[in-house]
Amino acid sequence: MTDNTFVPNELRRALVIKLRHHGDVLLASPVVSVLKKSAPQAEIDALVYADTAPMLSLHPALDQLFVVDRQWKRLGPLTQFSREKTLLDALRARRYDLIVHLTEHWRGAWLTRLCGARWSVAPAVPGRGRFWQRSFTHLVRQPRGAPRHVVESNLDALRRLGMHPDVDSRALVLEPGSSAEQEVKALLGQSGLANKSFVHVHPASRWQFKCWPAAKMATLIASLQASGWQVVLTAAPDERELAMVEAIQSQLQQPARSFAGQLSLKQLGALTARARLFVGVDSAPMHIAAAMGTPVVALFGPSGEKHWAPWTPRHRVVTSDSHSCRPCGIDGCGGSKVSDCLVTLPVDKVVAACQELLAD
Repeated sequence: MTDNTFVPNELRRALVIKLRHHGDVLLASPVVSVLKKSAPQAEIDALVYADTAPMLSLHPALDQLFVVDRQWKRLGPLTQFSREKTLLDALRARRYDLIVHLTEHWRGAWLTRLCGARWSVAPAVPGRGRFWQRSFTHLVRQPRGAPRHVVESNLDALRRLGMHPDVDSRALVLEPGSSAEQEVKALLGQSGLANKSFVHVHPASRWQFKCWPAAKMATLIASLQASGWQVVLTAAPDERELAMVEAIQSQLQQPARSFAGQLSLKQLGALTARARLFVGVDSAPMHIAAAMGTPVVALFGPSGEKHWAPWTPRHRVVTSDSHSCRPCGIDGCGGSKVSDCLVTLPVDKVVAACQELLAD
């Protein structure tokens, strides 16, 4: 029988695979940190989707960042095959000793087999059969019916190998980079905004059912302004998100300063690091704020805060007390894209959470 016991001091090179959305990738950043701390002699690489690469690029413990571009499939089968082969050749050339696959994506099983790593770890997925199970030397089992934060679930892959992270190494890591830092510094200077003098509000999400109504967000912003705080609005360059920001602005007697649709992900990190407080819904910008050490007020509806709460001690999660059905995980009540647990969430409850963190 082959001995698959993981030996940290024999690790030369590892690959962490996280093929998911922006926030999911950022929540995997502690895995890179813990791996490097456990095996400082090793080189740590990662594989993510191209659009999520800013979440891990410049991570101080990361050596190389490889990407899968979801646009390859639109280039035709021959071009897609060529790009996939180039990626596979590059990964195989790295001769990984360890592959840490953090999702249920089938690509991880195939890559593990093709790269021939000495050790490999992935989630134990019920019903996947022998191909999945035999692709990895170690499988991670999660507790049934016991919600566990995604950061901890990711780190369970390392615990399964015998690496038990300390508290300090479990922090999220996002590096904006000097270019983004300087660009945001100049942008704030042009707007007359000093560090820690403003509240950063990111009201929208790519998922509409996670959003608080524009009218209530406008009332919150007006309350913050009345307390003497300047407010900065941001949003992705998406028509629906930009429309929501416009709807909020139209209901304010004193429009907030808006950088909606103007910032890259790295710039968003640099901006929120300079804010006194971040307010938003369950979204990637909320996780970015937590990574930058900014206090966070997060509004949760259908999604579960036990899995997705801001990974920072300086946060407040605000939820409805009158909807025992949440978190349901459904895209709006009955699949309508509108969530009653957010529509009915009272403004004063959010204001109180903001005041509590602003007073710290």
